[in-house]
Amino acid sequence: MGRRKKVKTSEIQEETQKAELERTKKSEKREEKKLLTSLEEGMKYAILIGDGMGDFILKELGGKTPLEVAITPGMDFIASWGEIGWCQTIPSGLHPGSDVAIMGLLGYPPEKKYTGRGPIEAASKGIILKPEDVAYRCNLVTLKFEGKDLIMEDYSAGHISTEEATELIETINRYAGTDKMEIFPGKSYRHILIWRGGSGGLTTYPPHDLLGKNIWFAFEAYNEEPYLKDFIIKAIGILEKHPINQRRKSQGKLPANAIWPWGQGRTPELEPFEKKWGLKGAAISAVDLIKGLAILTRLTFIEVPGATGYLDTNYEGKVDYAIEALKEHDLVLIHVEAPDEVSHEGSLELKIKAINEFDRRVVRYFLERIVEITDKYRILVCCDHLTPISIRTHSTKPVPWAIFDSVRNREKRREVNFCEKAAYNSSIFFKSGPELLSYFLQRSPLDLTNSS
Repeated sequence: MGRRKKVKTSEIQEETQKAELERTKKSEKREEKKLLTSLEEGMKYAILIGDGMGDFILKELGGKTPLEVAITPGMDFIASWGEIGWCQTIPSGLHPGSDVAIMGLLGYPPEKKYTGRGPIEAASKGIILKPEDVAYRCNLVTLKFEGKDLIMEDYSAGHISTEEATELIETINRYAGTDKMEIFPGKSYRHILIWRGGSGGLTTYPPHDLLGKNIWFAFEAYNEEPYLKDFIIKAIGILEKHPINQRRKSQGKLPANAIWPWGQGRTPELEPFEKKWGLKGAAISAVDLIKGLAILTRLTFIEVPGATGYLDTNYEGKVDYAIEALKEHDLVLIHVEAPDEVSHEGSLELKIKAINEFDRRVVRYFLERIVEITDKYRILVCCDHLTPISIRTHSTKPVPWAIFDSVRNREKRREVNFCEKAAYNSSIFFKSGPELLSYFLQRSPLDLTNSS
């Protein structure tokens, strides 16, 4: 027989202590899970997005950004009492648009799910695409010649009215439309071009990226698809002579003298939000893009009277409808387009005004109203992407965000302004929108949880 190995008393005690420590850790995890479950029951969630609020530092603001100089006690409260951080909402290689960023902020990885802006906005209009159909976002724009250069003077045709735009689009369809090519009118300058059985492989350029530039290179890119190019040329001829544009020019307004198709793609496949996250959600916005994402993810989309997508939007109405929605929904997203629009215009004064209005009439008003229906709520305030005044288009840089939890955040943690500088100094960074949403909701997607 072999000799028995002697076990020292100290070794037995060490093993016992390890086992006890492991039992304690498991017990703590169970208690933490119970506490989290208790906190989550009845919790209401709100995502408040000020589109394009973020910016670069500006000399005219003394080395500060518009967010730093704006009056934002609402967002400052959320950042000071809760948490502040930054997030890379635009994946590498994708265009920095709201379509990409907000898809991510809703928990869907754009690098896997994104197919183009056009099909998202097509969904907002109830347009059913066949697998072979392609949807383009189609702007009414203002082009002008400067010598031999063709300049993108305005990506929105002077924010043309919906009534004028609809008549222009109907005229184009009447005289240039075919069984394959049709434009569906939307709001103001934003419309959808459907090319049935068309190509989605064309290189196109967002018109807001071309402001003030010679755009021959972008216009000639349509040469790759002669059928589409021919439709564009016919539309330009119709718009140039249309009485609405003649009247606009006589009134000193910019004419809608061209169409600009871009952001094309086929319908993406997105899981229902409730199935993915276990929460019944709603979305409020004035733009078709958000409505399309809501429809594709089965969020309830709520139309708000007076919501325009500009400075004159019905801010308080969006909050009122959101509060009402939270009585039957777990989560609501409020999107405000105004900061982005005035950033594209290059107006620093209006951008600061838009941020002020977003804070006063959306963030602060929401904080006042939410306590009427619950004392258990969590708020995420952020922008989808930066839209710096200096470049008048979107940036791929990370965005600032802040989260306030009415249950956990009982004391003020710090005194901080909601701005890029404070966010970038934070140690809390998320490399994607889905990661930020998962952190905000304090859970993993149900499809991932169930598969583990």
